[in-house]
Amino acid sequence: MLAPSPVPAFQASDPRNGVLGDQLARAFLQQLTQDERKRLKASRRSNSYSFDDDAPTDESDAVEQIVVQDEANCPETAHVPVPADLAAVAVMVARAIEAEPGLLRRLRREAPVIALATHIADLVVPVRMIAEKCLFRPDTKVVELSAGRVRELTHRHAALFICDGIGRDARPEKGNEVIGSALHVRVPIVGIAPDPKRQLPRDLMRSAEHRIALPSLDEAGLALVVEAVVGAPPTRRIDPDLLRMIDVADLPVAFRRTASPDDCIEALERVIAAKADYLDEGSALEELDGYGEAKVWGLAASADLQAYRAGRLTWAEFDHRGLLLSGPPGVGKTSFARALAKSARVPLVATSVAEWNSADYLSGTLQAIRKVFAQAKAQAPCILFIDELDGISDRGQIRGEYVQYWFQIVNLFLELLAGVEERPGVVVVAATNHPEKIDPAVKRAGRLDREIAIARPDTEALARIFRHHLGREVLPASPMLPLALAARGMTGADVEAFVRRAKGTARRTGRAVTLEDVLGEIRQGRHPLPPGTRHRFAIHEAGHAVVSHVLGFGKLVALSLHDSGGQACLELATDGAATLHELEAAMASLLAGRIAEEIEFGTGSIGAGFGPASDLAMATEIARDIELTYGLGRLGNVYVEAAATDMHLISGLLPAVAERLRHASDRARDILMNRRLSLQAIACELEETGYVSHEGIDRVLTSNGMLIARKAATSIEEVR
Repeated sequence: MLAPSPVPAFQASDPRNGVLGDQLARAFLQQLTQDERKRLKASRRSNSYSFDDDAPTDESDAVEQIVVQDEANCPETAHVPVPADLAAVAVMVARAIEAEPGLLRRLRREAPVIALATHIADLVVPVRMIAEKCLFRPDTKVVELSAGRVRELTHRHAALFICDGIGRDARPEKGNEVIGSALHVRVPIVGIAPDPKRQLPRDLMRSAEHRIALPSLDEAGLALVVEAVVGAPPTRRIDPDLLRMIDVADLPVAFRRTASPDDCIEALERVIAAKADYLDEGSALEELDGYGEAKVWGLAASADLQAYRAGRLTWAEFDHRGLLLSGPPGVGKTSFARALAKSARVPLVATSVAEWNSADYLSGTLQAIRKVFAQAKAQAPCILFIDELDGISDRGQIRGEYVQYWFQIVNLFLELLAGVEERPGVVVVAATNHPEKIDPAVKRAGRLDREIAIARPDTEALARIFRHHLGREVLPASPMLPLALAARGMTGADVEAFVRRAKGTARRTGRAVTLEDVLGEIRQGRHPLPPGTRHRFAIHEAGHAVVSHVLGFGKLVALSLHDSGGQACLELATDGAATLHELEAAMASLLAGRIAEEIEFGTGSIGAGFGPASDLAMATEIARDIELTYGLGRLGNVYVEAAATDMHLISGLLPAVAERLRHASDRARDILMNRRLSLQAIACELEETGYVSHEGIDRVLTSNGMLIARKAATSIEEVR
């Protein structure tokens, strides 16, 4: 029998931890110990072999006879261990009962109606077992109403209505007849379900005088569980961060082969730490690149979470409660959530809509959603990460026979998402590849009211991502820029795969990783640009840089050369405040690449007009809009809807557009001829390195401008 033992000093010092009021929990555990002792004795009698003539024997199994004889010679141990998960549930049920004044007496003397929320379906069965063994008087027979056994009820009975929330009958419309009959007999009625309001009969909830819920297992409660399992409470404390992550299912796994109370705590820490490997392994958000605005949001959320944990910030003041991450596959949406949890040092509760929808029935899907929110609430403060959010349909787009099915799923999700005050400390981060498929209500204030798109990383971010995955010890002196340029347009997930495969190749051949190994994985047989083509592309991109810089229109981010061509990252923002002067500057900047080729090589390539997204196409579109929609052309102050055939149907339009493009080309040519040294200098650096940043462009243009000015001053002096 589980005898009362002294409260450990580290528990008794804090009256808030519930130890001083755990008399009922100890009584429940004592009852479980007695039942376990009876079960073990019965099991030994039924399974043991006897050497008496009257008992069944199996003399052919000599080994079993040795074991039986050895068991007979062993003294009976004083302590009988209680199953760890059942002990934990007993403590939680006892505390829920004690929190309601007078409820224990009423259960044993009167006929109260109680609704007990377990939050998750996995705890429904153990709670039922505790209710049958501990809640009612010893001579009370417990009848389960959900099995339809209401006719057996008399005043000597107690009734349970059990619902795990998974079956088709898990809704308020079911079971009201048996509840009515049980109420007439006047017996104690306890309804047990993860979410009683939505899963227990309506009449049970209407008549419930007590609505209670299982509390989380704190350090004092864990000490009681350890004592029930091994016979004594622990003397060492458990990390509070890990304590919040305990699931009842972790306890049997951790305590399976433990001999002492402190061994139990140590084993439990190992089991939970394995679930929270992201807290020790992987990267924190501060170490990751390529997330842009999402990283800024995440670092702010991390700081707020740490302040919230320390009590310096209230949940009402917390302004980073929900985030919708969008972007193409592979940009690191899941990695972002793991890194955020590590930076904030809080648990990560990860799930996905696909996981929710894997249930057989609608009720199972609804229960899966409730379970993950309940788990997050129990582990708060934490990050709740929901992947593939577009799997929950937009109600405005749902059609056909599954309308009601999806409406229930979306409505429940919105309800849980909106209940932000009921889940303090839970930061919800959701991810999607298709933000346009998300129900607009999900993005409303108080839900996922911040949406950030993660773009594919640019060249500089890719270089840092390559360095991160290679580590500081591999190729420490090698520049990452060639790798980033070869991997242009790819994602962080691609980079991780390239590096992993390159390391595998080097390992199998017994040598260190080389830059060529990684480049080979990136290119997969694709060849780099031939020298002549590379030189032409460098001149082309340098032309954009020079003209854009001189005209002062747009933001030139960088120039780069990659295996399939070149790119000038030039942001030309033509918003409603743009003027004709700025539009003409934009056209000159776009056409400058081809003009630079004509100056240096005598002719331009077709690349400037290669497709609808080419330089020439964008410049032509601007010239057309000047004439048709902006009211700045020959037609005057009019607006004409643009169409693909307008160039031919509207008289004089095509010549007007062509004239504007010629003027822009001439303007670019004049600039480049006057700054040919700058054009060649930028092209030379771009050709050598494959990448020139905004700062590098400014440096070259500034130095060459000073050189030109000195030459001009010298010429003037010579004339004098």
